[in-house]
Amino acid sequence: MAVQVPLWQHYLQAIRSRGARRAQDFQRAENVLLTVLEHVHHLDPRFLVDYSRDLEAFQFALRTSEEPLHVAVPLRVEADALLIEEAGAAEAGDGPAPCRLGVSREGARPERRMADDVLSVSSEGGAGCRGHIAPSKVLRVLKDLLVAAVVHCRHQGLVTPGSLNADSLEEKESHLSLLVSSGWRTIRFNIVPTVRRKLGVPVLERAQWMCGFPEGSLKRIISQEAALVPASAQHWRVSTDYLLTRLLGALGSLPGHRLDGLSILDRVNHESWRDGGQSPGLTFGHLKTVLLWASTLFPAPEDWAELQGAVYRLLVVLLCCLATGNLPHFVYPKRNLLSDAGLDLNALYQRVERFASQPEASLRIHVTHLGRGPPPRIGNGVKALLQLPASDPAYWATAYFDVLLDKGPRVACPNVPPSPARTTPKPTSVPGLQHPR
Repeated sequence: MAVQVPLWQHYLQAIRSRGARRAQDFQRAENVLLTVLEHVHHLDPRFLVDYSRDLEAFQFALRTSEEPLHVAVPLRVEADALLIEEAGAAEAGDGPAPCRLGVSREGARPERRMADDVLSVSSEGGAGCRGHIAPSKVLRVLKDLLVAAVVHCRHQGLVTPGSLNADSLEEKESHLSLLVSSGWRTIRFNIVPTVRRKLGVPVLERAQWMCGFPEGSLKRIISQEAALVPASAQHWRVSTDYLLTRLLGALGSLPGHRLDGLSILDRVNHESWRDGGQSPGLTFGHLKTVLLWASTLFPAPEDWAELQGAVYRLLVVLLCCLATGNLPHFVYPKRNLLSDAGLDLNALYQRVERFASQPEASLRIHVTHLGRGPPPRIGNGVKALLQLPASDPAYWATAYFDVLLDKGPRVACPNVPPSPARTTPKPTSVPGLQHPR
């Protein structure tokens, strides 16, 4: 044990040493993008600049992978006066249905000034509706503005030569993709037009979610405005990206190694499970969701007091989700994040389990750092438990995880710190996590 603990800490220090540099790279790239967006606002005041992006920098520094970053561009509109027309009924816990945003003929002044270039006139809207704000038209207008702003900023010397090029601007169905160079690193930003509106999140208002987060944090986060983002050419949907990032930031304010465990698994995922990003696999968003669930299933501060134990708590949740083929969305648990990922879950499970059994190979900083043939970490008893179907809710009781992580007589789990004793373990009812495929 005395040999293994420094290994985990050494690996974490290597990740942290790169975090400051990544944060600086993000800051430089963000400054370039904000300069462009400020000129977009100058050309068309309907598009606002969102300066509250400290959470994105925090999240970018946490991770190893180079996945695109989402940048919200709010549309100036009186959102509460918009007519929300749902495209279909949504089941409880499955998220709100896609909707259309209608502009009333008798709306507030911003609606009366809303130009036809972003409105889609439809006979279905009724006499009181001027038309609907069409995401496809908003994206088209925003793309033209971004091209003009990039050209202007380059010609006026407002951005560093070579930092961005309008040719890299790609229009997708739900966003605009732009490459921004920051020194030797190139960051892809997904620019997403948004409409902000006050919307409740009933799923998170249940008491069982409160115990794993700082007191009052969930209520404070869900009381803020939600962002409606493009879902198709005509429809919008509620985005949970910002909300989940806020929840991640709330976990960072707690003592313990929650975020450290996430950083370690993200780097192992990128370097080992995805072969340096060359193979398809789990994303940072998947692992972030695993941490949010683990924080709910393991609310006690002592569960996260030791680094290695924190990592294994994440691994237990991840392995169970891979075994059942179901990683529920944290806000809408009926939505399975693994269902449309196109992943070979069996092969991925084997890689994750191999790391859980023998992590030294993946924690190697240099080829000469460790010798060969490290001992296995978990026995056959734990492997059998991890492969059991999770149709029985009792498997998700805290006591079940205690067995997986404990060094008790029933299951030999060497070098994994024991969970603290609990006098009256109660099953944690987590929607979606209780039912496999």
